[in-house]
Amino acid sequence: MTPGTGPLGAAGSAPLRAPAPGWRIDADVVVVGSGVAGLTAALRCDAAGLRTVVVTKASLDDGSTRWAQGGIAAALGEGDSPAQHLDDTLVAGAGLCDEEAVHTLVTEGPAAVRRLIGTGARFDTDPASGEMELTREGGHHRRRIAHAGGDATGAEISRALLAAVREVHRGIDGGGGGGGNDGIGGYGGGLRTVENALVLDLLKTPGGAATGVTLHVMGEGQHDGVGAVHAPAVVLATGGMGQIFSATTNPPVSTGDGVALALRAGAEVSDLEFVQFHPTALYLGAGAEGQQPLISEAVRGEGAHLVDADGVRFMTGEHELAELAPRDIVAKAIMRRAAEQGAEPGTEHAYLDARHFGAAMWESRFPTILDACRSNGIDPVTQPIPVAPAAHYASGGVRTDLHGRTTVPGLYACGEVACTGVHGANRLASNSLLEGLVFAERIAETVARDADRRATAPEAPGATAPEATEPAAPTPDGPTADAAANARTDAATSPRPAPGTGTHTDTPADTPPDTPVTPLLPAEARPVIQRVMTSGAGVLRSAASLADAAARLEALPAATAHKPADPGVETWETANLHLVARVLVAAALRREETRGCHWREDRPHRDDASWSRHLVVGLHEAGRTLDVRTTRTTRFPPTTAPRPEPHGAPDRPEAPAEAPADPPPHTPTEKP
Repeated sequence: MTPGTGPLGAAGSAPLRAPAPGWRIDADVVVVGSGVAGLTAALRCDAAGLRTVVVTKASLDDGSTRWAQGGIAAALGEGDSPAQHLDDTLVAGAGLCDEEAVHTLVTEGPAAVRRLIGTGARFDTDPASGEMELTREGGHHRRRIAHAGGDATGAEISRALLAAVREVHRGIDGGGGGGGNDGIGGYGGGLRTVENALVLDLLKTPGGAATGVTLHVMGEGQHDGVGAVHAPAVVLATGGMGQIFSATTNPPVSTGDGVALALRAGAEVSDLEFVQFHPTALYLGAGAEGQQPLISEAVRGEGAHLVDADGVRFMTGEHELAELAPRDIVAKAIMRRAAEQGAEPGTEHAYLDARHFGAAMWESRFPTILDACRSNGIDPVTQPIPVAPAAHYASGGVRTDLHGRTTVPGLYACGEVACTGVHGANRLASNSLLEGLVFAERIAETVARDADRRATAPEAPGATAPEATEPAAPTPDGPTADAAANARTDAATSPRPAPGTGTHTDTPADTPPDTPVTPLLPAEARPVIQRVMTSGAGVLRSAASLADAAARLEALPAATAHKPADPGVETWETANLHLVARVLVAAALRREETRGCHWREDRPHRDDASWSRHLVVGLHEAGRTLDVRTTRTTRFPPTTAPRPEPHGAPDRPEAPAEAPADPPPHTPTEKP
């Protein structure tokens, strides 16, 4: 490990090159993201009386949650138990799950799902009994997947949470609307939203604690809508990073923004090498790029079979669960069988045969998938569906504890952007929505408790009020105070001009002109990054392919230096993708084994003696150097000093702080 770092995080790097904030909002907590994790955290924080701001990259309902087809896993059925759910999760995680985190997930999960139902989510029920219908997916030995609309579970959960947010709005201002083109929904009172806003960087105190975020509102006709939300608690719920690959099931907004922000802020990330490739995305040809239609695991759960190009079923000899084996096993089997049958690289695919379902079952149970297939010229009622693995889910992310705290004080993370230790080396199907739900509730409880502590803490002797500064005028294209006033918010949460050249040190506008910034890449570099990652760090990896990917990513800034890269959404996203790709490749190169969804062709076996441990990565020297180190065991060191548990419960013993482990055999101590 690089000297000078420790369990409380790395040094971080300079912020993205961006205009100074021209407006600001003050709040108690800012939540970045509007999926199941973000909206759950926001609603809970609002219910606790906290001034809460939700920042989301597109519209409130445009995140990854609404694309979730299969369902949400919890031990809700007769004969099932949290212990059985825990066992299935640990097996899927291939020896790297944090068992305490999994125990938290499966024991708190059933009640969290019931609270979600109380919020208004409507899951499918048996018409005769009225009981919730439960199905199976890969890696589950029991029927424990609750679903809605047949194959539209994420859309229903998103609908219910958004309805709850709107109900909060109506309760506050009688149904008042938002404010025009500035992208800010002003609703007065506790909860407000900022849509179409790309988060840029974390604001920090001189001591390194989070104090808010900078963001760019992508309003109509705006080119410079950079502002700031100031809050002592920042919750990252930004979703995934699937867009670093050419083909993914993730929506276009999934560009790794949260992981990149956290790294630049000095937070640690872990397990980023474990990218789950969903085995059954709709195969649209070797040149298909961008978001690919997903054929849910629930289709296999209901009895569909995987067959090869000759129509032969091949999963029965691969795993005891056959088509319902964990996703990494199914994805590898598809790639292996296709290669055996002579498929060229990039054309590997198999077929999912569910013709025996019949039209009625397809139309009632899987209407979304049926429509997607038919839109692409395939009728699953009469034809096998061509399927291939596609980047689907990041099992790793920003390292957190069981309360969502990262290694940067005041910065929290939940959902796909986080690494709680639940997923280990491979996520169990349908655990992701549950993880977002459970850990978002835990974060909200922690944030509210910390806010109470701040409110009741005695003022330090000799403390004085912060020195006032002269406000700068808002940028011409940014949100204005008048627009915010029209939104009927109170003064405490209304956008107002950000400090200019005063004494505050937590905003980029206040830093000296020669302060380093993270350079940007032109938008043209984005497909280059995606192709490099797909060929070098996709389903099949090797030391040679990863080293080549690392070299090409390292050379990319110089190779594109002659092209313009002015601050803007496309260049900021490209910079985020480049940073996350570098970290993923470094971790994948360091882990010299095959485990879970990390498949090294040159290291085809799992090596528990050397690699039953996690990789932890941070940034140094303005982002030019990656600090890659290992833990000694599968348990993470603490992110913060121990704090009391809620409800007066005794403190949970924290894992002792770990010294950096000796590097495993054949492993260099530093990777670029």
